[in-house]
Amino acid sequence: MTKIETADVCAAGRPGGGGSLYAYRVRGLGRSGVVLWIGGRGDEPDQVLALPEADRRQVPVFTTVRQARVYVSRRGWRLDTSEADTLELTRVQHWLENPVRRHVPPGAVLEAWNFFEDLARGLGGVHRLPRQKAVHNSAYEKLFGGECAAWAPDEQRAVLELITAGVELWNSCPVVVKPCSSTVLNRGRGTPRGW
Repeated sequence: MTKIETADVCAAGRPGGGGSLYAYRVRGLGRSGVVLWIGGRGDEPDQVLALPEADRRQVPVFTTVRQARVYVSRRGWRLDTSEADTLELTRVQHWLENPVRRHVPPGAVLEAWNFFEDLARGLGGVHRLPRQKAVHNSAYEKLFGGECAAWAPDEQRAVLELITAGVELWNSCPVVVKPCSSTVLNRGRGTPRGW
């Protein structure tokens, strides 16, 4: 892994130029791991930390929160909490397998939606998600209010399209697995897993 200059880190969204830093665990069917999430300051949007590498960005992914904490500490940063929230992406993926017959897990879908937007911003890949329109806004408001049963068919289609694209983004984005001890680049699916 190449040395990362401070300006590059700030460009990648790291505090110093950004907001609070958190470990965030994602448990999915294709890929699971702990990522670093940056809360935006003021009007700045949140994003998942992604490091510049050649012509793209890579997401540091850890097996444990402890590994993420050590990585952050070695760079002179600190996590704002010692705990990590968890996105149960598996629940969302099960729903996506048959959205007509399965109930929407509203909390998990809402968390996944937010995570996918933050991941796309960190990667500089907002184009990898569908462009959000008024139908997305109304679907999101209903989801946020726990009223996803009231989605109109076009709202449900918009949510399914966005969440499906987000799962694909998460499963295919370039990652650096356990960057403290390794610089292995994983472009495929399925790792890291378990903790």
